[in-house]
Amino acid sequence: MIEPYDDAAPTGDDLTAYDQAHLKLYARLLDADSDGADWREIVRIVFGIDPAREPRRAATVHQGHLARARWMARKGYLLLLRGSPD
Repeated sequence: MIEPYDDAAPTGDDLTAYDQAHLKLYARLLDADSDGADWREIVRIVFGIDPAREPRRAATVHQGHLARARWMARKGYLLLLRGSPD
């Protein structure tokens, strides 16, 4: 099981403690996305949300966290390597 997560992933250009605690989650999302996995399967497995029962929540959680994972892959990792404070 993954670390507990918030429905809304962080936004903005600051590396957060949430980001640091969820690096594995972000990697899983990026891997699944690059493999072409269906987002509904991803959200069911990774977040434990049933997209048939909670379609709006499932989509929001997936989209927000995938966007943050992409930000981490493009920019956030540099802050992580520099040891940027929370």
